[in-house]
Amino acid sequence: MSRRVVSFQRFPVPDGAGPYALTAGPDQALWCTLVHAGQIARLTPDGQLVCHRLDSASCGPTTITPGPDGALWFARSQDHRIGRITVTGEATSFPLPSPGSGPFGLVSAPDGALWFTQMHADRIGRITTDGAVTEFPLPVSGAFASALTTGPDGALWCTLNQAHAIGRISLQGEVTVYPLPTEGAAPVGITPGADGALWFVEIGAGQIGRITTDGRIEEFRLPDPACRPHAIVAGPDGDCWFTEWGAHRIGSLTRDGRIEEFDLPAAASEPHGLAFGPDGALYVALESGEVVRMMP
Repeated sequence: MSRRVVSFQRFPVPDGAGPYALTAGPDQALWCTLVHAGQIARLTPDGQLVCHRLDSASCGPTTITPGPDGALWFARSQDHRIGRITVTGEATSFPLPSPGSGPFGLVSAPDGALWFTQMHADRIGRITTDGAVTEFPLPVSGAFASALTTGPDGALWCTLNQAHAIGRISLQGEVTVYPLPTEGAAPVGITPGADGALWFVEIGAGQIGRITTDGRIEEFRLPDPACRPHAIVAGPDGDCWFTEWGAHRIGSLTRDGRIEEFDLPAAASEPHGLAFGPDGALYVALESGEVVRMMP
């Protein structure tokens, strides 16, 4: 493990807005949820920031992903809806049938629909681009399904935070649960890696995990067990990059377990989501009030 200082370009957002999750859009820009303001922001690599207000300031937009229709889709965890915003800023949303379900993770799937987790309902949902919703129950209660991604096998893979497990759901709704070896692991973020496996963070254990599509699990302990890793993304170099929410750092991990960590430019920055932009740089959402771009 090494700790290196790198340069950051900083993009402030309105006070108290709370940048939370990021994704690269189809328009050569970064799109970011502002969880405390009920807004979606668009950021270009040259620093132009435009904030789009949603119809509810308290809807709690969390994760965001490009949809199959050229728009951006996002979870509204506080008013239990799935939102959609075009690249020109026109926003709509769709209610979910389960009251108080708390949607969080969201991803475009190979079947042309979007799939999402429901933290408070122990379900995985599927929504078509015209708003038709189907729900699939999980076989465990109180699982607190969190992040969600598409695996290399064409299925959906999710973290079951309070079940301390990883879930797999086929496009037909069949669910398999893989318990983690570490007690209290509390996984959150998950991403497909360049090696054909899924990589995830264990916020409760200070570890990075790897699971193959046949269910074999490895875990890599981070130098600071209290760093509380939150989100993870695979980089173009094949490494996985993750936020250390409790330590205000960014980390990277190679397939053979080599770890590097990078201090963020401000204390108490609360890093959450991260994504690689159209310029190939790594962008990080800091809930403290800015988006940062990591410079080589």
